[in-house]
Amino acid sequence: MTSGAAVPRVLRAAALLLGLVALGATFWHGLAEPGTALAFGTLVAAGELARWGAAPDAGAPAADEDPGESEPAPLGAAGALAYALLGASAGTPTTHGVLQTVAVVLAGALAGIVPHIARGRGPGRDHLARRVLTAGFAALCFQPLYNTGVLTEHLGQGPAYVLFLLLLLVLTALCDAVLAALVLRARTGHPYGSVLRDELHGLLGIRSAVCATGAVMALAVAAAGPWALPVLAVPLLLTQVSHRRYAAVRTVNRQTIASLARATEIAGCTAPGHAHRVAALSTAVGREMGLTGPELTLLEHAALMHDIGQLSLVDPVPGGATAQLPAEEQRRIALLGGEVVRRTGVPAAVALVVERQADPYHEQPRAARIVRVVNAYDDLVGAGADAGAGAALGALERLRLGTARDYHPDVVECLARVLARGGAAGVTSAASG
Repeated sequence: MTSGAAVPRVLRAAALLLGLVALGATFWHGLAEPGTALAFGTLVAAGELARWGAAPDAGAPAADEDPGESEPAPLGAAGALAYALLGASAGTPTTHGVLQTVAVVLAGALAGIVPHIARGRGPGRDHLARRVLTAGFAALCFQPLYNTGVLTEHLGQGPAYVLFLLLLLVLTALCDAVLAALVLRARTGHPYGSVLRDELHGLLGIRSAVCATGAVMALAVAAAGPWALPVLAVPLLLTQVSHRRYAAVRTVNRQTIASLARATEIAGCTAPGHAHRVAALSTAVGREMGLTGPELTLLEHAALMHDIGQLSLVDPVPGGATAQLPAEEQRRIALLGGEVVRRTGVPAAVALVVERQADPYHEQPRAARIVRVVNAYDDLVGAGADAGAGAALGALERLRLGTARDYHPDVVECLARVLARGGAAGVTSAASG
């Protein structure tokens, strides 16, 4: 984890060095096309002002958030990409180059971020570092080719030129996804492959709108000048509003499911914090197994509600530890839980996982296998004298002995790897809090 934690510091240092060099060079040589630079700098600043989801670097994303959907300032990102890929303004070739691109993007981003910092909700330094590095990458791939005339000589200004811009946007989006995955890996300790798949999956969401808008802005300004920017900013702003509303609905849904999960604790059917511990650790195991995006959301919701069937019991299970019950009784409680979940209006896929969690593992969907193993682990650890290393090792040993029928061997081994990295302490303490 020490080497992983150093990655964000390296990225921030690289962005800081690039930004200082860019600002110094721009100050020394002066602004090329100052009107165009001001227009794009203002657009980037406006995009940062309209951002949402500001959070400090130290905080990891919420469990229900998709990393790939976490671009909080899409208008600013589109403006930065458009300026990096701008070859002409109103038909006149531009000469701003790579360093001025970085300087304008950095200055615009800082101007838009200051009001958020004043309110105590400033974005993390990693966000700004990624913005600077991705803008620099896009400009480095485009500006030298355009300014030397190589690009227009070989591609002209037709469809081939447009396709070249789209290719650069794809490469830039991939670069940003790699950087974002590195930062998130360092924050959370999640497997890099799983986090990167989340980021790549997010390219199909609002980030695709950012890339498309960036390309259209660059082409429109090349033909009509900076006056095209306000018109082209409107569709992305509307997309941002719609995305924010969708995120708000998801947050409300998760809060509703979390409240339902607490019903078993309030009724005395399960130990305090059990559902949230199982959900947090199940999500960590799911990432270890390669689950991404919607699969992780389904897993988390099913894990939160996995014990809700106990509300239908006349006699509560002692300590709420269903892993200690006979297989027939576990199956009955799981079916009761699935019926309760279906009546709450939660998606049917969640109910299916809840009611299948007590089946033999070769008949279960993957999410149900994970919930069963993690639930049993938490029950067994809770049944020990304490929650120390001895109880955890004993619980893992009992799970391994049950891999013939009850617990899938791959899930048990993934759980062991998560625990070995100290994942249990982090996720369960966060869940209990």
